[in-house]
Amino acid sequence: MSGPRFPAQKYTLKPKKKLGQHFLKETKIIDQILACANFERSSHVLEIGPGLGALTLPLAKRVQHVFAVEKDQDLARAMKKKIEAAGIDNVTIIAEDILKFSFNELETEKNLYVIGNLPYNISSPFLEKLIQNRHHVIRAVLTFQLEFAKRLVAGPGSREYGALSVLVRYHALVSPLIEIPKEAFFPRPKVGSMVVELDFTKPYPVKGGTEQNFRRIVRAAFSSRRKILANSLKGSFPSLSPDYIVKCLVDCRINPRDRAERLDIDDFLRLSTVLTDPVLDKREPQC
Repeated sequence: MSGPRFPAQKYTLKPKKKLGQHFLKETKIIDQILACANFERSSHVLEIGPGLGALTLPLAKRVQHVFAVEKDQDLARAMKKKIEAAGIDNVTIIAEDILKFSFNELETEKNLYVIGNLPYNISSPFLEKLIQNRHHVIRAVLTFQLEFAKRLVAGPGSREYGALSVLVRYHALVSPLIEIPKEAFFPRPKVGSMVVELDFTKPYPVKGGTEQNFRRIVRAAFSSRRKILANSLKGSFPSLSPDYIVKCLVDCRINPRDRAERLDIDDFLRLSTVLTDPVLDKREPQC
């Protein structure tokens, strides 16, 4: 697969390994990502890690405004020069770490769309931040390491299915969009990637107990994948008797000897309404 010459040479910049930088260079794939994102012309889009603008510049032609957050100060300066030289007036470069960035800083009253090719080393913390700020976001179209993306879209019974699969689906409808080969990036990573859509307008339609208790139960259930559910939950609910935990599972029509990967989100939601620990609830803040 051939692609355009990598533009970093113009600015004598090199990708920084410590920042996990891998720049998407294939224009056909960039076009596919934007087509799948299908943002409206009036959209305000937050881009994570614009690099040297391979996605930013064509995106700016399709939407009303792009807020591009770039941690690398050298890249941020290069991007500002490129935008000024191109006469583009609807892109704002924000030289900041996205994990420290406040969504409230954006000068827009509209809800946002989010797009980005995430450094693999911040996938989990950024996803947590995105969920915490979901009231600002309509949809997110994000490129993750293939293994991580498969965990996001996995269903019960699969090897990749885990706490991440359940907790993200609670807040958003997750859809796989495009698999990207490692050859499409510079420098080439060791693994492939996948573009995933998270639609925050479509959270899971069923609710259970408190979000706090739901998260606690899901994480406890998957904390020891080889253990049966009754034993996994016992370790995270120390003030509850093993017999009471088993009773709650049975009342929810869940086999206490099953393992977490056999449960779907409805099972966890039902369990979160009956399996509660007043001692833990007093210690932990509500989500």
